[in-house]
Amino acid sequence: MSLKSMKPLARAPLLHVSVQESLRAYISDNGLKPGTMLPAESDLANQLGVSRNSLREGIKALESLGVLESRRGIGIFVKAFSFEPLLDNLAYGLGGALRQIEEVIEIRRTLEVGLIGKTVEMIGDDDIAELRATVDRMRVHAERGQSFADEDQLFHTLLFRCQHNETLARLIDVFWLAFYKASDFVNLENVDPVATWRDHVAIVDAIEAKDVAQAQKRLDRHYDGISRVIAANKKSANVGGAQ
Repeated sequence: MSLKSMKPLARAPLLHVSVQESLRAYISDNGLKPGTMLPAESDLANQLGVSRNSLREGIKALESLGVLESRRGIGIFVKAFSFEPLLDNLAYGLGGALRQIEEVIEIRRTLEVGLIGKTVEMIGDDDIAELRATVDRMRVHAERGQSFADEDQLFHTLLFRCQHNETLARLIDVFWLAFYKASDFVNLENVDPVATWRDHVAIVDAIEAKDVAQAQKRLDRHYDGISRVIAANKKSANVGGAQ
């Protein structure tokens, strides 16, 4: 395959940034797919008109963003897109500030409540059966006073799986996992896990009944419950800064 060459860079104060931009453009201009190996470092450095050290800085930065992948002794490869770098940076940026985590939850709440109507229209019996099985496992944990973070995440994934919207599924994972990682939600005290389980049951009941308004209401109420858990823990731990 004949590949387009990169233009030499005009040296700038932030040369590694220019290297990153040129590498991105090279991947895009040539339509390189995940798994494609880039030319050798020496070739890339010559095309850009930079040192191999400057090239390597740019490559390392793109590796941290999940754009490239270095395989020792083999070469540099285009990496399949993943939200993981965004997730890691988002969780790191949030730290332990529950006030900011509340903002993440509000975005997630608006997204899910706004799209649940489409799920009501499209969901099939198999997905409903999986939702029922998931809430049954929640009940077992709730009656023991245990958390059920894994089941909670799966539940929200199943809610929207029928829409076959990969970007939506990834966004839901990003917001949900960032919330858990940043807030350590699995260890936040929930004084009434049984009530949380019942919230999930009510959501499934409304979806199965094809009642959009009730599904929206129950899902919104569920997020009220999460907000109360956060508020209670924020108050007791005095976390999140001034309001």
